[in-house]
Parts: sequence; structure tokens; C-alpha cells
Amino acid sequence: MLWSDRPGSAGSADAAGALVQHDDEAAPFAASEPSSRQAAASPNIPLCELHFAVRYRLWEYAAFMWQHGRFLIRRRRVGFPAGWYLLVKSTAVAVLHFILLGRSRRTYEFTIDEHGIVRNTGTGVTLIDWNDVITVRSYPRGLMFVLSRGTLPIPFRCLDASQLAALRRLADERKALPADS
Repeated sequence: MLWSDRPGSAGSADAAGALVQHDDEAAPFAASEPSSRQAAASPNIPLCELHFAVRYRLWEYAAFMWQHGRFLIRRRRVGFPAGWYLLVKSTAVAVLHFILLGRSRRTYEFTIDEHGIVRNTGTGVTLIDWNDVITVRSYPRGLMFVLSRGTLPIPFRCLDASQLAALRRLADERKALPADS
């Protein structure tokens, strides 16, 4: 395996010179069993590859962000005037980003399997490991994967019955994980 011996060297110009070849068997602190986070990261359900395509709609995306913003504000117990201000502001910023990034003009192709989530567009591929998925929330319009950095909405209209059942089992499995995972 390749390891970096310098902190933060991945983004610098000399990152290639910082990679060092290490032998995993000779590592003095090699873990004999995976950590609880790694063991609980991939769901235990037999998840075959799910393939589907999503083309987001502006009002649908705004509704996802509004509902998720309401959940976050309620969870943090923000009061009436400040809570509504934060909700309107966060939803407006999300809609502005949606428009500026042209998300309604792109079709996102998803592949979900035991390794994680792959989102493919014409501009690139995003790989999301199960370690990055914190939880899966269900809203009236679809499922929201809450990631360590951001969210990933999946509308119900893009899934057939078997895919929806598999994602609901996945959501239940992610909710049942311990809090430290």
C-alpha cells in the first residue's frame, strides 16, 4: 500500500515524492480486526447493485432542502424568528446553487452497492464510501443520504418498487447503527 509520510502533502506539488511504499505485514501497528466503524460501515443486507438515473427538478430540490432545513433547525432548537430566517436563507442559497450549477440540465446516474454510492454525470464521477454516509432520512418526496460533507437527495419518482424497498432496508440499517459509527 502507498502511504504518505507528510501531513497534508496530497494537495501540494511534491505529493508524488511524498508517497512511500510500506509492507502491510511488516507494519508494527497493524490491526488484527477491523474497527467498529469499518465493520458497521457497509450494510449487512444483501444489496445487489441498484442502478437508476435522476434528473432533479427545481421545486423538488427546494422542497428537499426546505424539509431537511426544518429538521436541522428543530433538532438544534432554534427559536421562531431566527429559525425562520435560517430556513429561508439556507433554502434560498441551495436553490441559487442549484440554478448556478445547472443541476436541472444534468442527468445523474447512480449505482449503489455494498462498496458505496457512485454518482456519474457528464462532468465526472463521485465515489461515496459507506463510511461517509452518516444516516438516511426519509421525507415525503424521497430519501436523503446525509453525508459527512453534504447531502444526497434521491426522489421516489426515480425508483421502482424493488429499488425503493432495497433503499428503505438500507435506511433502516443505517439508522440502527451505533452513534459512534
